[in-house]
Amino acid sequence: MKSAPPDAIGVDTGGTFTDFVAVTRGRRVTLKLPSTPAAPERAVLEGLARLGVGPRTRVRHGSTVATNALLERKGARVTFVTTEGFEDLLEIGRQERPDIYALDPRRDPPLVPRSRRVGYRERTGPDGESWIRPTAADARRLLARVRETRPESIAVGLLHSYAYPLREAAIGRGLSSLGVPVTISSRLCPEVREYERFATTVANAYLMPRVGTYLAGLARGVGARLEIVLSHGGTAPVAEAAREPVRQLLSGPAGGLAAAREVARRCGFARALTLDVGGTSTDVAYVDGELPRRRAREVAGVPVLLPLLDVHTVGAGGGSIARADAAGLLAVGPESAGADPGPACYGRGGPATVTDALLVLGRLPLSSLADGALPLDRAAAERALGLLARTLGLRGARTAAAGVVRLAEAHIEAALRRVSVERGHDPRGAALVAFGGAGGLHACAVAAALGCPTVIAPRHAGLLSALGALRGGARREASRTVLLDARDATRLERAWRALERDVRAAFPSRVRARLALERWAEVRYRGQAHELPIRGGGGLAARFHGEHERRYGFAEPEREVEVVTIEARGSTPGDAFREPAARRGRARPARRAVVWEAGRALGAAVWEREALPAGFATPGPAAIVEAGATLWVPPGWRARAAAGGALVLTRGRR
Repeated sequence: MKSAPPDAIGVDTGGTFTDFVAVTRGRRVTLKLPSTPAAPERAVLEGLARLGVGPRTRVRHGSTVATNALLERKGARVTFVTTEGFEDLLEIGRQERPDIYALDPRRDPPLVPRSRRVGYRERTGPDGESWIRPTAADARRLLARVRETRPESIAVGLLHSYAYPLREAAIGRGLSSLGVPVTISSRLCPEVREYERFATTVANAYLMPRVGTYLAGLARGVGARLEIVLSHGGTAPVAEAAREPVRQLLSGPAGGLAAAREVARRCGFARALTLDVGGTSTDVAYVDGELPRRRAREVAGVPVLLPLLDVHTVGAGGGSIARADAAGLLAVGPESAGADPGPACYGRGGPATVTDALLVLGRLPLSSLADGALPLDRAAAERALGLLARTLGLRGARTAAAGVVRLAEAHIEAALRRVSVERGHDPRGAALVAFGGAGGLHACAVAAALGCPTVIAPRHAGLLSALGALRGGARREASRTVLLDARDATRLERAWRALERDVRAAFPSRVRARLALERWAEVRYRGQAHELPIRGGGGLAARFHGEHERRYGFAEPEREVEVVTIEARGSTPGDAFREPAARRGRARPARRAVVWEAGRALGAAVWEREALPAGFATPGPAAIVEAGATLWVPPGWRARAAAGGALVLTRGRR
């Protein structure tokens, strides 16, 4: 009898592996396949075919296609239409130097060269008043000039269009005759700060053709209900995601962060640092109750003026390449060996990487990855690290491996300090939630350096981003700049209600009754150049004074409080899946391994995670392995099973 197709599948495409979590009538099945960077849809479609997807299966997909297109600068040929005289704003930016100590500072060039930036004779004031009205002849000249640039995609951003969006809409209608996609800034992000708004609009136009082609091909091949994970952690249908691909730049990390927050909550921690170490990069965040969010940040050197989960990424994954730098010193990352050729231990002639170092030290006590699909060649790893050791003048492959791991952990620690200590958050007392294929291999060392007393290793840690994608609900957000006095409750209420209508309309009618709505505002003292996010509702000014004092140590209640931008968020509940109960009885180590730690050989028990019973506990040194992830419990740490299948590690014998 043929088995029923899954009810739902979560998919996360990373630089090295593509992960799948499927649920069929409450039963969970996981799958991990090597990614296919040249054609990422191949690995996705292969995994879905293996899992037996059906037309009623709901597939939720977190993807790095948009991020990689921006990182690699492999987007569309974009033409940018803007107010005449502001064509160079993308290049001028904020006049900030990326490296203030560089003698020859260099910036990444804008996504649109000067030859494809077209000025339009118009001018709108900050209150929406029309100072220069374009004529029909101006519109005809604009169409001719844009046609000459042979665009594959068009971005339109006019000065103060957040206050008067009709002119951008008219330009969009006129340019639609060229048959290429058009992105309108006042639809995408109708907010102040024209540089960030223009850059976001251009990035969306830059990504539309490539991401749209990928999503369309995937939708045709999947044969199921496909939803795309966005950077704020929610999902959207394919058509909507294809129109605004810039909202997918943190698609993969968003699912993992949401799932890690839930794991920490179940273990009794509202405050947590999250550590997702994959094959190519490491993603970190700080959580204090709600998921951390930012309205504006840079992604791959491009400002993005949209709601994003606040995730910081560094090039310190398992595939990060270890090498000697120009000064003859050891360097690790940010370059990665990726999925092909991959680390040296993949047996494809790849370079020495962090994964090779972990294998040589015995901290990775495996003979293969991805459920046996990828054999590991320990001898190849030792040869690669031996060559690195000779280049650096070190004694043997193990010495080089220890240095590689220490340096990678220093990069990870610095990233975690950036999202905690450098922002005024004390990591002491917070739990460190470690996931990704290699998060558990570095977690205890990093936690000890930060003063975190607890490490949490979720069940299915190597596939947590796919699990987060599977569980996430739909989400829509709308914002606009209002520049109102915080005491003007009537106009604020009217503006919020208009946004809420837009958010409701973005959801199918069948789910609107279950919609949860939130109001937020970006607030500042009048005259300031930065804002603080404050939850909307009564007493907005008072709550802003309190938050300002908490953040900066002072408040000025006598100053006027200005609401710059308001936002409405709508979301549907995510899916809850019951964790299978742990079996009863006693467990024995599957085997023992030799692990080199601080220059000493240690005998470590190796446990199979699926076989661990309820109430399991073990002191270090120990390794706990499962499909897709390995957890290293060093000497001085103790692991115990907690509710929901997570493992909680503490220092000492508690």
